[in-house]
Amino acid sequence: MWRHVISLIVLLSVCRSVGAAQKDGTFQIHRGTNISHWLSQSTNRGQQRLRWFTEKDVELIASLGFDHIRLPVDEEQLWDEAGTKETEAFQLLHNAIGWCQAKNLRVVVDLHILRSHHFNAKEKPLWTDPKAQEKFFALWRDLSAQLKKYPASLVAYELMNEPVADNAEDWNKLIETLVRQVRRDEPHRKIVIGSNKWQSADTFDQLRIPPGDRDIILSFHFYTPMLVTHYKASWTDVGKYKGPVSYPGQLVDPQEAAKLDPEVARIVKGNNGVYNREKLESLLAKPLALAKKLDLPLYCGEWGALPTTPREVRMQWYRDMRTNLDKHGIAWANWDYKGGFGIVGRGGQPDQEFVKVLLGQ
Repeated sequence: MWRHVISLIVLLSVCRSVGAAQKDGTFQIHRGTNISHWLSQSTNRGQQRLRWFTEKDVELIASLGFDHIRLPVDEEQLWDEAGTKETEAFQLLHNAIGWCQAKNLRVVVDLHILRSHHFNAKEKPLWTDPKAQEKFFALWRDLSAQLKKYPASLVAYELMNEPVADNAEDWNKLIETLVRQVRRDEPHRKIVIGSNKWQSADTFDQLRIPPGDRDIILSFHFYTPMLVTHYKASWTDVGKYKGPVSYPGQLVDPQEAAKLDPEVARIVKGNNGVYNREKLESLLAKPLALAKKLDLPLYCGEWGALPTTPREVRMQWYRDMRTNLDKHGIAWANWDYKGGFGIVGRGGQPDQEFVKVLLGQ
């Protein structure tokens, strides 16, 4: 009974927050979803790209109870090699913002992947090549020129997804320059900034924010524990393990892990442990500490578990994560809307049980 009462209180609080945003024109977000594999991480073009995300999707997202989308965009989709804007891709970006505005959804425009920086690439020229850095700044000058017509209550800018620098200070220096450039024309646009090393919660104590800027949102991503969230994921080492996995509790029985192929056993040993809601909550300590110190809002811009994860395990992980995020007033956007982690399947229909778990209904 008390769980239902708490859920109702949280829901009413959210409604008040969104209502306040409507009245005072501030950029306020609570529950969102990532529009992946549309203007980012996709080879789709032409009609395929046009059909991937449409006004009907925005209507569905709003009807389910989300209040914003995080919209990843890639350099290679919006600009050609010479830096010339791709007209159709920019039009799709404007379309999406317009659809969201009509449905009172806010938009976080996330510059996801650069030609000079992919979060999983071995070579990242962004950190060593001044020309690559200047191009990065130029991309944001272009984006700002295109998007500054939208109210600050509607659109926020996320400078870059999951920076991965050898030295966190290299990222901090780029942040300082980028924020200064954006602020020349847009003094009160909300700017979303994550920490180094894949926006990990664990590196938040290394993040440095321009002092005195009150229009910044701190952002982290959360996919812990990987044995649960990336179970059988073909693109990760942990995906090589295909045996039983549990949550909450001991993820993999150590005695069973010892019987595995030596390489897989090593991977499991490095990722195994005992996890529950309280353990996940403890891993939020660094983001919460920095947000408190700077008195800035906190945002979990990505979190999710693959549907290859056993259903009961997956749903409990989502319940616990959503409880923790709501408990600490952390806004969030799940990864993702209709990609590999999606709340919507190939047929376009939402997984209703998943949506209820995700939104605490």
